[in-house]
Amino acid sequence: MANPDLAKLESIAREGRAQIIRMLTHAGSGHPGGSLSVIDILTALFFNRMRYDPKRPGWDDRDRFVLSKGHCVPAQYYCMARAGYFPMDRLITLRKLGSPLQGHPDRVMLPGIEAATGSLGQGLSVAMGMALGLKLGGRSARVYCVMGDGEIQEGQVWESLMSGPKLGAPDHHLDNLCVILDYNGIQLDNFVKKILDLEPVTEKLKAFGWPVLEVNGHDIAQVDKALDQAEATKGGPTFIVAHTIKGKGVSFMENDPEWHGKSPKPEEAVRAIQAIAGSPVPGWAEPILAELSALGKK
Repeated sequence: MANPDLAKLESIAREGRAQIIRMLTHAGSGHPGGSLSVIDILTALFFNRMRYDPKRPGWDDRDRFVLSKGHCVPAQYYCMARAGYFPMDRLITLRKLGSPLQGHPDRVMLPGIEAATGSLGQGLSVAMGMALGLKLGGRSARVYCVMGDGEIQEGQVWESLMSGPKLGAPDHHLDNLCVILDYNGIQLDNFVKKILDLEPVTEKLKAFGWPVLEVNGHDIAQVDKALDQAEATKGGPTFIVAHTIKGKGVSFMENDPEWHGKSPKPEEAVRAIQAIAGSPVPGWAEPILAELSALGKK
């Protein structure tokens, strides 16, 4: 969108990083690395791009968002709370028994979630179905699907990638679909290149007929420009390869496979949030730091 308020969006993402750390610390489990790598992308989508109404999560003309890498849903929960889907104080119920904030997205438990994900590799198929349904229904809404890099080693993803540019032809091409790869280079317990290298991923996508845009996934201006280009592209869906850093914003988590699926201890969380918030500590961070410090003393 023209002239986004980048300072505001960056501030929202910074607070999101702190809230992700807070959620996972209270939960005692979860996935910090990928949640931190994807938060800038989700901030651009939720606060400068997508059309939705938190009071009417089932609004027919809403844009749809599918987080295919469902284990990184803390980033989405923060964005939803910040957007008004539910109170911010509910965030610390992440992964608690009976909470609508399950460890993976649950569309039954939480209105506003479009698809239950977490069984990796399925989100793109779901998003393509949504996009085709919207086209057949004459709706102008768009669909955004965020995937993980380890995830796209799944065979179902490549079946979807092969069919995506052709699905709906000739009258209902999926130019209402934008797929974003959170390319942070690390999966469950090691680097993607060491497990099953995706490269040359851009050339592979182009060979299947996808227009591909490459961006720094932590540069919200670049992400926003790519989303503009995707929206302007007609005749088929667009794929954005967003290069990111696992654990972005927390030096001892960055680019370290250990932090794929391990929650921080309270004292680690305090260090992480101090690094995220910077000095002087902003007002929103003070109660979070006090809360986590007290949690560490229990």
